[in-house]
Amino acid sequence: MNALPAPRNLVLIGGGHSHALILKHWGLSPRPDVRVTVINPGAVAAYSGMLPGFVAGHYPREALELDILRLAEFAGGCAVMGRATAIDRENRLVHIEGQPPIPYDIASVDIGITSAMPDLAGFADHGIPAKPLEAFATRWDAFRRKAHAGEIAPEVAIIGGGVAGAELALAMAYALRSVRNTQVSLIDHSNILSEIRPATRRAVLKALAKAGVQLRPQSRVAEVRADEVVFADGSTLPAQFTLGAAGARPYGWLTQTGLALQDGFIKVGPTLQSSDPRIFACGDCAHLTHAPRPKAGVFAVREAPVLFDNLQSALRDGSEARLRPYHPQKDYLKLVSLGRKSALADKSGLRVSGPLIWRWKDHIDRTFMKQVKYLPQASDKAI
Repeated sequence: MNALPAPRNLVLIGGGHSHALILKHWGLSPRPDVRVTVINPGAVAAYSGMLPGFVAGHYPREALELDILRLAEFAGGCAVMGRATAIDRENRLVHIEGQPPIPYDIASVDIGITSAMPDLAGFADHGIPAKPLEAFATRWDAFRRKAHAGEIAPEVAIIGGGVAGAELALAMAYALRSVRNTQVSLIDHSNILSEIRPATRRAVLKALAKAGVQLRPQSRVAEVRADEVVFADGSTLPAQFTLGAAGARPYGWLTQTGLALQDGFIKVGPTLQSSDPRIFACGDCAHLTHAPRPKAGVFAVREAPVLFDNLQSALRDGSEARLRPYHPQKDYLKLVSLGRKSALADKSGLRVSGPLIWRWKDHIDRTFMKQVKYLPQASDKAI
């Protein structure tokens, strides 16, 4: 009697939006010849689309949590709680901080980005990056409670005046609106919201002014202290909570993988394969060489079906696999939360804002979460 062949190992590095959907799809179409392992620092990952709503107080913490453990179980795989630190491509091993390495036949990387500022004095000790989201969400929840209880001064500084920084500034100002002497400041070394269309910029700047957010353009931060931000000119700004939201930075360990990178992000082609055909990448940590796009969750979500099919094909057919191409849209819908239950929609130069747009955005976000939270029973999957 011939022995059954050993199962192939699929390792999903990171619990990003694409991988959450991959686990859901895998559970609906399981393969007994494949062993699935997902590596993530924690049991849950946060959905970025609902983060401003959580910060503002519109959603409870659990509303934006992707249950990676439950998704892995549904997929018939296992979850390893740890932080990936390296990929040994020669021996096909993924190294994890404080744990044994995990072997792979095919791997996919979906670890997102970080807003950490390692070169800014004092930030590591006294600041918090907006990404990864999980640590920020925990720190903000604790600060908000203390501010409302009068245990800490409601002084917030956000470093980074892009759309993400503006959304979070508006959300924080709304969350602290009933606390006396609240001060929320949005800081950028250049101009605030310089990367978006002029009409959209004016609308968001108007919302920031209405919310009482102080703008500090052309201000370079030199140091972050426990209770203040120090600027390059020596002036200071009181801050009990300093958030880093400036730009999208790749994780440093990717530079040691030997994969082709673009500014630290993994280069992928239309099939979402890296320069090593056994390693795929998606979401914010990937750079689409055939169609460069901004870092936005919409692309990660839409990459998932293509990635799922290509992982299946690569595991089944190896180098002979015929893989699907992913072609991202050129102009995508941008939805900006405005603190209160109001949002702005911008696409193709058309702009609309108000409570109805927030309800639309809320519907889109909740629909995505339902996709990954509703996991049918075994009897339902067989139908």
